[in-house]
Amino acid sequence: MNLQKSEGPRARADMSDRFLIGSRGSKLALIQAEWVRTQLAQLNPAFEIAIEVVKTSGDASSQPLSVIGGKGVFTKELEDALLDRRIDLAVHSLKDLPTTLPEKLLIAAICKREDPRDALVLRRDLAATGSSVAGLKAGALVGTSSPRRLAQLRYQRADLEIRELRGNVDTRLRKLDEGQYDALILAAAGLRRLALGERISAAIETSVMLPAVGQGALGIETRVDDEDAIRAARSLNEGPTELSCLAERAMLRALGGGCQLPIAAHAVVSNDELHLEGLVAAVNGSEVIRESIHGLSLEAEQLGAELAERLLSTGAGKLLDAF
Repeated sequence: MNLQKSEGPRARADMSDRFLIGSRGSKLALIQAEWVRTQLAQLNPAFEIAIEVVKTSGDASSQPLSVIGGKGVFTKELEDALLDRRIDLAVHSLKDLPTTLPEKLLIAAICKREDPRDALVLRRDLAATGSSVAGLKAGALVGTSSPRRLAQLRYQRADLEIRELRGNVDTRLRKLDEGQYDALILAAAGLRRLALGERISAAIETSVMLPAVGQGALGIETRVDDEDAIRAARSLNEGPTELSCLAERAMLRALGGGCQLPIAAHAVVSNDELHLEGLVAAVNGSEVIRESIHGLSLEAEQLGAELAERLLSTGAGKLLDAF
């Protein structure tokens, strides 16, 4: 992997053939950043492209996200590095990126989505049994750090014991196999990108558990005035994924939520049409409000905002206010 340290703020005008990609330092983040670097290098063989590790407050803290606050904790330092011109592009897991960006930044590209679903991961000695949420034994101990997953699990299986889960994917899997949990709920995309797809006991269908907004997609963020970086990033944009994620993010923005609220969405683009499902839940799983909308894919953001209004009109506001 091509890593180097930044030489400090610099103007893009004199360095149109050089790009520095900013990334979190986790194994998964670096795999994602390296994928972007490789793709850009293949499309632009004359470019010099390197990766700069930027430590975020979310990575530095050992506290649960519910304590430190989820909004921007994995992205703010990367955005600061962009604004300071220490990097030219920032690669994010799109689900971590707030729906409102700093004025001088934009999402230049959303790359083709990996599997957006959540994944059930059973302890190795249980892997041959109960390969579904419904099939988990009564009282099974399930690990998750997501209020969204927790609420949907409790709504379907009030008998399950759900415990906070922190650490990188390797740490979480080690805790599982040591017997601290019977099962985990993780993002299928992250496991596949880490070449750990064999640990997926079952991909949870979206009819059972709606994923996080933008789950499985990578967003490439840059400065609004950096035409070279925008042009390079746009070469990796995938139209249907972009429209799907724009709809999901518009819904989340209209609800005023972030990744630490029990909000979920999933959009699918087929030909010129888009189908979007959205969900808001009580964190204790006592209530789930789920709605859907269908329309032209070019109206993705309008559809997202309209679905948010439907959710609010059927009681989502009181659930969010109670969080």
